[in-house]
Amino acid sequence: MCVGHVLLISAQVQSKSGLPVIQSAAFDIFSRLQSVTTGIADTGRSLVTNYVALSGAARENAALQRRILDLEVNLQRERALAAQAQGLQQALELKQAQPHPMLGARVVAGNPSPGVFTVTIDRGAGDGVAPDLAVLATKGVVGRVIAPISRSAATVQLLVGRNAAAAVVFERSGAGGIAVGGLNPSLLTAEYVPVLADIQVGERVTTSGQDGIYPPGFLVGTVERVTRPSSAADRVITVRPAVDFSHVELVLVVLTAPAPPGGGS
Repeated sequence: MCVGHVLLISAQVQSKSGLPVIQSAAFDIFSRLQSVTTGIADTGRSLVTNYVALSGAARENAALQRRILDLEVNLQRERALAAQAQGLQQALELKQAQPHPMLGARVVAGNPSPGVFTVTIDRGAGDGVAPDLAVLATKGVVGRVIAPISRSAATVQLLVGRNAAAAVVFERSGAGGIAVGGLNPSLLTAEYVPVLADIQVGERVTTSGQDGIYPPGFLVGTVERVTRPSSAADRVITVRPAVDFSHVELVLVVLTAPAPPGGGS
């Protein structure tokens, strides 16, 4: 009854704004409640908006990453094509600059057997390829053709292989010798070099043509090390090949053997 009486009085008493006290109090209470609920609603809406924005950003980020990956793959492909085109251009220039007839070929396989340094090229007997023909690259000597040879493919023994050799001449000193493989997959050893020949590190080594396989003047490599033991006859001359045998793609097969020394046929 007291509460009802107070409410009736409040309904009759007016506030400074001209509204009944109970109406003013109710408006104040409900306005505060509305402020609280509005704040909660705004917070929820902000969270939802931010979540949606973050989700969209995550999707855009994933799409950008895929795009970057695609661009990187395309860039690598373009670089590979450019390198291949450059290799073809160099091979063409080498072929045009030589008096010997040459046949371009592509390396299609290697030999998986340990210690066997041979590769297979996509040219064979049907193209005029025969045993003991020299095989060259734009940077230097690769090796020689050996058996087996099919109509459309042939085997090439790399110069660094066991039992491989080439007659060479040292460019600065003019000394001759034989560059042989088998030391390791990336080095050659020069043998039968005159004892008194002054061989220097960094000296270029080229083919001499005296082996009847490799035409003269093609780069074999450079002298990397000369050991000088107590006896000059026991010195070891190590040659770094000009060709990187771990990555050979394009080669040229010399279709004719060089003329023997002295100009005979």
